[in-house]
Amino acid sequence: MKRYSYFLLLLLAFVVSACKTDYTSLPTYSANKQLQAVVETPAGNTHKLVYDKEKQEFVPDLDAGHEREVNFLPYPGNFGFIPSTEIDKNGRGLEVLVLSERQEPGTDMEVIPVGLMQLERGGELRHIVVAVPARPSERQLDATNYENFSTKYPGAKAILQIWFANYNKAAGTRFVGWRDEKFAEKEIQRWMKL
Repeated sequence: MKRYSYFLLLLLAFVVSACKTDYTSLPTYSANKQLQAVVETPAGNTHKLVYDKEKQEFVPDLDAGHEREVNFLPYPGNFGFIPSTEIDKNGRGLEVLVLSERQEPGTDMEVIPVGLMQLERGGELRHIVVAVPARPSERQLDATNYENFSTKYPGAKAILQIWFANYNKAAGTRFVGWRDEKFAEKEIQRWMKL
């Protein structure tokens, strides 16, 4: 009987490990019509993680063969991407920063965009959707649109501007401006895979 139980346990472990999720192919919107975000790098991390579509795993981001490490303050939110969006030929999804408690890599969250941050790096414009969890019980900030976010949390906006301009000095990132949730929604629609 012990041998049979051991065999079943091994078989179950194999089946579970073989069932990996392709996070890039999840729908952009949930069945509840809420925007979804996939967390790659948890809030508070100093090591950047990215989703490797081929391996279907979250792996360290590499820079010249070395793990990319933030030599500034840790990530101020959960950083990841909007599934089923594609902003470049490498298949990279539209970036999102979810302002909430730490979530583990691979967490798929329903979120509400509260704005969009525009950055410039190497002459190219970079957009980051800034969002809060859709579930009120998971929110740290009491804001569900750009006006509330700007009025109630101007310090949070300032922190994000400073953080993104300083977390990777070598990249020469420059803060360009903020856009509202309507602009964020248009940007999401623009990059959705058809």
